[in-house]
Amino acid sequence: MAEHEKPQGHFFMGFLIGNFLGALAGILFAPKPGKELRSDIKEKGSEVLKDAKDIYIDASTKAKEIIEEAKHQAEELKKEADRYLSEARQKAKEILARVEK
Repeated sequence: MAEHEKPQGHFFMGFLIGNFLGALAGILFAPKPGKELRSDIKEKGSEVLKDAKDIYIDASTKAKEIIEEAKHQAEELKKEADRYLSEARQKAKEILARVEK
């Protein structure tokens, strides 16, 4: 299943993890009292979660748009294929009618 994952998904996951770890490292190495440090960690965690939700919403919206466009194109291709098939059947009937005479 992992073979079919998109590289963009890996990028975003890495981006989010890197963002979180970078913020956490910055907070932990800053000289602050424990209460203030915990508050900063909670705030940064909330920011990362919000960013992740925003990215998920954007990706979900784009995926839905792509799926709808693919469905529309598939319907158009099916109509075109049906038209060509109908024309081919008609030509085959005409050829058979000429051969039977």
